[in-house]
Amino acid sequence: MRILLTGASGFIGQHLLHALLAEGHDVVCAVRHPERAGMLPDHPRLTAIQADFANDTDKSTWLARLTKVDAVINTVGIFRERGSQTFANLHTRAPRALFAACAESDDVHMVVQLSALGADDAADTAYHLSKKAADDYLASLPVRAVIVQPSLVYGADGASARVFKAMASLPFAARLGDAPQLVQPIHVDDVVAAIVTLLRRRLHLDRPVEPVDALSGDGTVRRIALVGPQALPFVEYLATLRRALGMGRLRVLPLPGSVARLLARLGGWMPGALLDPDALRMLDRGNAADPGPTLRLLGRPARTIASFVVDPGAERARAKLDWLLPILRLAIAFVWIATAIVSAFVYPAADSFALLARSGIPHALGPSMLYGAALFDLLLGVGTLFLRRRRWLWRLQLLLIGFYTIVIALRLPEFLVHPYGPLTKNVPMLAAIWLLAELEKEDK
Repeated sequence: MRILLTGASGFIGQHLLHALLAEGHDVVCAVRHPERAGMLPDHPRLTAIQADFANDTDKSTWLARLTKVDAVINTVGIFRERGSQTFANLHTRAPRALFAACAESDDVHMVVQLSALGADDAADTAYHLSKKAADDYLASLPVRAVIVQPSLVYGADGASARVFKAMASLPFAARLGDAPQLVQPIHVDDVVAAIVTLLRRRLHLDRPVEPVDALSGDGTVRRIALVGPQALPFVEYLATLRRALGMGRLRVLPLPGSVARLLARLGGWMPGALLDPDALRMLDRGNAADPGPTLRLLGRPARTIASFVVDPGAERARAKLDWLLPILRLAIAFVWIATAIVSAFVYPAADSFALLARSGIPHALGPSMLYGAALFDLLLGVGTLFLRRRRWLWRLQLLLIGFYTIVIALRLPEFLVHPYGPLTKNVPMLAAIWLLAELEKEDK
């Protein structure tokens, strides 16, 4: 078939793209920046077109893209809103426009909507409600469609899996409140295999899609929960990952529900935080379902959590770095900010001016140099905390510390042999910043 795939540059979309090409399908990838689609494989049966779910909310826009397209798979999704990337746009408005165009198209014969487990009548968060709105609209249209609703999806290259492995490798895990918090993780390979199987059955219409519940009157739309073979509490999921990483027993710190809600509210104010009030509500509600439909669709049991980790040594090291490096970054930011405060407000200004004079700074420039340097240190610390792209910042810090070290060693040589080691301690500081610079380079 010729398939339009949205979200092809995302986590599940990338895995699905490779599987579709391996199945022999022609794939049209709808991405925001096709000119920068370097993450897409170079393949003769792949083409990329420009599409932006934040803006493409009109049916006519999508209808023009569906010529000679046999099937549409929508995998676009976000967990946290950012700018124009909102739940309303990406989960509801743009998918509705796409689905309406599919229903009107003479070519499209099947739609697969990647939704989320929990996008049902009990949904009470913006994430689930926005997914449900698109699902229900698709169910009302006269088009053959399947709505797949996976639980937590694990993949070694997935952002959430990386976070969960980091949490599993911590000295202890926090249990947030008293709710069971059941989850039923499924491997991304099984999610992809399920969608590929649905497409195969579309090509052989004598094999019906396994339904969980019919959403449309003519029976053309189905909703299927994709889950792993076992439902377990979230902290037990972390404990199972920890064992798979080759680590010992997970220590659990129980936190009262009031404390959990307070932490969630604080997380809501922190950009990129995994925990916010909606995330806590979804966790408390649980994310599990009957594994039977997944088993019958795959024709085999889904992978167990214990088999998720393929390379325990490498993944264990990466998991630990994912929480140790942020601590190291916070420590470096603290050094810069504390240095700025001490230099400007705590250490006697007269003594600072004397040291600057011995370093070759004219007395008249002493105040501007002292307070200018303190302000610069403060900016370095704040930038270390909040800037998303820090590679240039690490280089600047390396140069500045190196410059300070050389000047002080030449002009104030007594600090080289000072028992508190004010200069020698720059060596591990330089090594730590270099480490952060190199590892962040690898993550780009």
